Amino acid sequence: MSRTLILFFHPAPSHSKANVALLAAAWPLPGVEIADMGALYPDGAIDTEAEVGRLLAADRLVLQFPVQWYATPPLLKAWQDAVLTWLFYIRPEEGARLRGLPVTLAATAGNVPEAYGPAGANLYPLEELLRPLEATAHRCGMIWSRPFLLYRANKLTAEELAAAGEAYAAHLKRWIAATAEAVSARKPSLRTLAEA
Repeated sequence: MSRTLILFFHPAPSHSKANVALLAAAWPLPGVEIADMGALYPDGAIDTEAEVGRLLAADRLVLQFPVQWYATPPLLKAWQDAVLTWLFYIRPEEGARLRGLPVTLAATAGNVPEAYGPAGANLYPLEELLRPLEATAHRCGMIWSRPFLLYRANKLTAEELAAAGEAYAAHLKRWIAATAEAVSARKPSLRTLAEA
């Protein structure tokens, strides 16, 4: 069975009903592994070796986080700096093993969808604001997929949270199915890299 790794970056998960609902919906999916990065690294000091191992063992990667001032939480940036710098600048032969890794995002935002556009308070579509992550995936040779975006995250009713969880689980199932061929294609390449 393939492994879908969800790295969850939230500075205060107990205050996020939306992200908790999303994780609860993703948890029972076959092959899904969730790592609560804030719980693992409350001081922000990433264990690079452990995280490189976790990432290299994954068949797919989901970065889940709340959008904060048009950016990721600081811990996600710290993870990128530690893990991706190690894999692509210090040990590029290890980083080559991530080539073709499917990656997507699950991002929550507090404002309404209409706020993310030329006439809205945030000026740009949320997907455009997340472009640096897409560029990072491209730079690392990963296969980017459209993100799962949840708006009004702190204003959703219990029914809306349940529906958001169902939508997220359905999104992940579709994505896992759609990337099955890419995951299978990576397996022989990884064996070749390991033998080199």
